[in-house]
Amino acid sequence: MTATEAALCRVTEAALSTTDHLDAVGRAGAGAAVLFAGVVRDHDHGRSVVELEYVAHPTAEDVLRSCLAEVAADPLVHAVAVSHRVGILHIGDAALVAAVSAAHRGEAFAACERLVDLVKLRLPVWKRQVFTDGTDEWVNCP
Repeated sequence: MTATEAALCRVTEAALSTTDHLDAVGRAGAGAAVLFAGVVRDHDHGRSVVELEYVAHPTAEDVLRSCLAEVAADPLVHAVAVSHRVGILHIGDAALVAAVSAAHRGEAFAACERLVDLVKLRLPVWKRQVFTDGTDEWVNCP
């Protein structure tokens, strides 16, 4: 599998569909498809959160594609899809969706976890949390 075979890899303001990501990794030889959805929760470190804002560097989609390509290069991986949302997100919205297929579940789980870890480590996307008391804070900003 090469990165060019990935049907879905984007940084977008549009809502992310878990179904689209699973559909994108479906292959006849894949006995397992693993999906990860990172969703906006209503709290962080004991504080109530009302919304998040994600802001991406202009290179973010290229970085996302390189993360996908690294995982897709594994010969045990059949297909990979990954997207990160930017803009204002509300509680329950998906911020990061990743899907990986492989012949067996162990390979698919390991590859999906690796993909999510790479994205979290490398993607130049910054998060602003807005709390119920009206304050906010930027997280993981350089």
